[in-house]
Amino acid sequence: MAAPSMAAALAASLPAPQAAPTPAAPTYEAIPASMSKAIDIEAEIPLTCVQLDGMVITKILKHSREASSTTAHGLLLGLDLDGILEVSNSFALPSHTNDDDEKATKSIGRYQASMLRSLKEVQGDDNVVGFYQATSLGAFFNQTLIDTQAIHQDRLRHGGVVIVHDISQTARGNASFRAFKLTPSFMDAYRRANFSTAGLVSHRLTFSSILEEIPLRVRTNALLNSYLNMLATPSTSSFSGARPGEATTSALSPSYSVLDIGNTGLTKNLEQVAEAIDNYRTEEGNVAYLSRQIAREKLRAETYVAKRKEENARRVSQGLNPLPEEDVSRLFRIPPEPSRLESMLLLGQVDAYAKSLESNAGTGLVKMYGAKASSGV
Repeated sequence: MAAPSMAAALAASLPAPQAAPTPAAPTYEAIPASMSKAIDIEAEIPLTCVQLDGMVITKILKHSREASSTTAHGLLLGLDLDGILEVSNSFALPSHTNDDDEKATKSIGRYQASMLRSLKEVQGDDNVVGFYQATSLGAFFNQTLIDTQAIHQDRLRHGGVVIVHDISQTARGNASFRAFKLTPSFMDAYRRANFSTAGLVSHRLTFSSILEEIPLRVRTNALLNSYLNMLATPSTSSFSGARPGEATTSALSPSYSVLDIGNTGLTKNLEQVAEAIDNYRTEEGNVAYLSRQIAREKLRAETYVAKRKEENARRVSQGLNPLPEEDVSRLFRIPPEPSRLESMLLLGQVDAYAKSLESNAGTGLVKMYGAKASSGV
């Protein structure tokens, strides 16, 4: 039997290794509510810019093109840092047209919670920073958009933004994306539910001061930039006998749609302007009717009070006790002053349709004059 080696003898003489002690689990203490605002420094930095990722642009374009109507909308995900809202992802929300409002709201809420939970499980961005809305001819003033943005500005740290995508501009070859948020004066009036005439005057509100636009820029990665540059860069033709006009080619075929001098879309734009004006006149008629009803009720109450005072004066002159005072508000139900919010939103739609009509008509006139000058007519 061979003698044991020196290494084996030393190993036998050493004590048996002990198991490493299990480290204690770290404990975390919740930040007190009184210190949450002091610690969250980013919330105090005003929002100066919205940065959209190229993938988000592609998703919004795809969803708007495939949607059955112009009500395509979804949530924006990302992070706000140093006053820049970086939108890195998004997902579409389902559109329910046949269900009632309560069922549709619950269904969309369940879908939204499920999507955010799935993104969190795969380590994706699950921080909601706003939503996007597809529109046509630039008219995006509606009650649903205002209510949704008001909820986001109350609950999100930087208030969130709404990205408005104009489908009609995209159809003409110009991808239109704009970022908005509600102004502080409008949010104050919205929280107070004070959209009477006096409330609008005190807050200095018009349809142009409901939303404020935030600068927007698009971010693409270096690989995508290189690919786009490669597509746009002309290359030499491989044919030796190519004519001079065919000596250079490009991966992107030329588009001549911008030279179309037709009036495509102007008829629909005029119809939308006329419809928006009719809706505004109808709303103004309803407000005028309610105002006349309020004036009649106030006149009845004032007449009753004046007669009561005369009756009490007559009784006092006769040495009788005056009649007890009564609460006029219980005898005459004077309705509150109607809200002027819907009128402001309709005016905003008229303004948006008119600006879109001006832009399209101006571009068409320039093309027609250019075509006339080139033809020598």
